[in-house]
Amino acid sequence: MLGRLTRVTDLRAIWPDEARDFTPWLARPENLSILSEHLGLGPEGLELEAVEKFVGPYKADILCRDTTTGNWVLIENQLEKTDHSHLGQILVYAAGLNCKTVVWISRAVTAEHKVAVEWLNTLAGDGTSFHALEIELWRIGDSPIAPSFNTVVRPSDPARQAESAKTGLADGALTPARQELVEYWQAFETLLAERRGRVRPVAPLAQNWLVHSIGRAGLTLNASWNRKQNWVRAELYLTGAKAEGYFRQLLAQRDGIEAALGYGLEWYDGSAVDRRIYISRGFPDVADRQSWPEQHQWLAARLDDLHRVLHDPVRALQ
Repeated sequence: MLGRLTRVTDLRAIWPDEARDFTPWLARPENLSILSEHLGLGPEGLELEAVEKFVGPYKADILCRDTTTGNWVLIENQLEKTDHSHLGQILVYAAGLNCKTVVWISRAVTAEHKVAVEWLNTLAGDGTSFHALEIELWRIGDSPIAPSFNTVVRPSDPARQAESAKTGLADGALTPARQELVEYWQAFETLLAERRGRVRPVAPLAQNWLVHSIGRAGLTLNASWNRKQNWVRAELYLTGAKAEGYFRQLLAQRDGIEAALGYGLEWYDGSAVDRRIYISRGFPDVADRQSWPEQHQWLAARLDDLHRVLHDPVRALQ
């Protein structure tokens, strides 16, 4: 027998006050994870930076990092329908904090504000995107109330096309070599989706590497493909001002990490800023499509291994 799904319309029965109740609730890791997945960033795509972040004399509700890109994400909340005041706040906060992603969450998005956010997406450049979401509450019978996000506005097609053009994915912009890279990563990401392992699939790009989240800004799990030297690589990539300190903390745990993996890793600190912890495998010809399934299986297994063993040490970095 199936239960009946009913909507709980009074949000303030659960969160009486936006600032004291709803914002702290959303800022919890488990709830940011739900929002992150809804935005297509994966369950660990958002890392909390601050709640009630000052922007001059004003305060933005939630500031996060996109753990894949390291860019700032602004989240502004309302328990009522959208209004002009919050639209203005969003623009001030996004500009003041240099946010690449803006997420406006409310009980209801009005038609006028839907048009306004869509318009902002047509103007946005350099990878900036605006999202308008409605927060809903649902239950089945007497079950606990469950939250759900409903997307009203996501980045527009022109905005996505402008960003895609930068990586050579716009229509007609790919050379044969770059088209080969897209096809290679398309097949790999399809495998990740089918495996349903620890590492979530991302959009394929016309480049030699793909970036996957491990839940911490400045650290990513990368899959790399080198046609000249005929190797594929799975790595933890560390970048930014904290890379060296993070690398040394992980290096101190090297024996335990490699024992948990069951194999050794290369610990590379030869760059001025970035660091790499990786494992590579050579192939006679990585461009040989007959060997792509073997390459992809190996890469997927190694990325899952690295995520399984490094996830907790990475989240515990000081």
